[in-house]
Amino acid sequence: MKSFKTIILAAGEGTRMKSKKPKVLHELFHTPMISHVIKAAECCGTESLCIVVGHKAEEVKKAISNDNISFVLQEQQLGTGHAVMQAMDFLEDDKNILILYGDTPLITKESLQELLAFHEKENNSVSIVSAIVENPSGYGHIIRDEKGNFLKNIEHKDASEQQKQIKEINTGIYCFKGSELKKALSKLTNHNTQGEYYLPDTLEIILQSSGRVNALVTTDADAFFGVNSRVQLAEATAIMQNRINQKHMENGVTIIAPQSTWIDANVEIGQDTIIQPNTIIEGNTIIGEDCMVGPNTKLTDMEIGNGVQIQYTSATSSFIGNNAIVGPFAYIRPDCHIGDGVKVGDFVEVKNSTVGNGTKIPHLTYIGDTDAGEKINFGCGSITVNYDGSKKHRTVVEDNVFVGCNTNLVAPVTVKKGSYIAAGSTITKNVPEDVLAVARARQQIIEGWSKKH
Repeated sequence: MKSFKTIILAAGEGTRMKSKKPKVLHELFHTPMISHVIKAAECCGTESLCIVVGHKAEEVKKAISNDNISFVLQEQQLGTGHAVMQAMDFLEDDKNILILYGDTPLITKESLQELLAFHEKENNSVSIVSAIVENPSGYGHIIRDEKGNFLKNIEHKDASEQQKQIKEINTGIYCFKGSELKKALSKLTNHNTQGEYYLPDTLEIILQSSGRVNALVTTDADAFFGVNSRVQLAEATAIMQNRINQKHMENGVTIIAPQSTWIDANVEIGQDTIIQPNTIIEGNTIIGEDCMVGPNTKLTDMEIGNGVQIQYTSATSSFIGNNAIVGPFAYIRPDCHIGDGVKVGDFVEVKNSTVGNGTKIPHLTYIGDTDAGEKINFGCGSITVNYDGSKKHRTVVEDNVFVGCNTNLVAPVTVKKGSYIAAGSTITKNVPEDVLAVARARQQIIEGWSKKH
């Protein structure tokens, strides 16, 4: 495939969004719209990218800057043709130039590869992506001759009543030969009611100079869906949600209720895992095979092994080993490493801790800043007391320890392997191996107290 460069138009204010934020920075699945477009172009092998910025340019540049991106400023928004003119120094005669928009976040690598292949195969001066839509109002209409050859693009407001019925529309996505685009831009004028330079006018200029213009009818119109309002942002999000969920189901994942399941694009899920309703899986989460996730669970940047059951749980930036059981109503905070076969039960919170294989934390327990070994039993209401009012301290609990109910382990403290902590104890000193530690007041019986009081 011939090398190509990409221009992304991102200068518009997006007034219909009614937002202080630039339109192209509004997010789908925690990623700015324009970043989805950049990723699609990069996945196709673009040589370099040029972003045309305008409204709140510095904010846009800060959000998406990387080594392969250059920026040009369109100080006045005088049309799409004018926007591309700002990137004249970026154009090269012998390179194809892909023109994209920062507000089309559903664009895919496959749709762009199809356009690029069509452009080379047909040896076009410019290739247009067109789509067949039920309601073509507001779009440019593609006019063809009786043999199906491209004749012209006509804007809806300028079309005759008959032309307005044509359902093949111009998506605004183009691939130009660099030399043809440079010549056409040099002849582009703003002789229209808006006083703007329109990129579609270059098509007629190229035709008049005997260039070849052709339109590829896409089979995936959703890929070129433009977002101009929050309503359309929600529509685009739903399309992407369905696209991502479908990919996982085709790869062997069961999603019980796709409409209530939200999975980010970078998430990996193994075969025969079942995702229950009302589950959100974010970031770079990796889930193994044969897991049961949800319902009502949120996972962010998690790594989860095989055979894990996790329900009614929030978990972030941590690791959970094979065959662990988590929840219901558990909270896994960042920097936890939970081993194989661990039980983290209801109303348990774990934070910045290591929990060894086979350890049980059944319910109503807080484990913070702790190094817990294997096959420990934490009784109901156990707490590792990690904060002294100014600093955090660590607790160490070695293998095969039994921690009784309503126990406080006041850090820094170590409980050596094989020991027992009596229920209701507050442990402030290290506990040796294979002992019973009791730290509570002796029970007293006071006769006649209830009658007096």
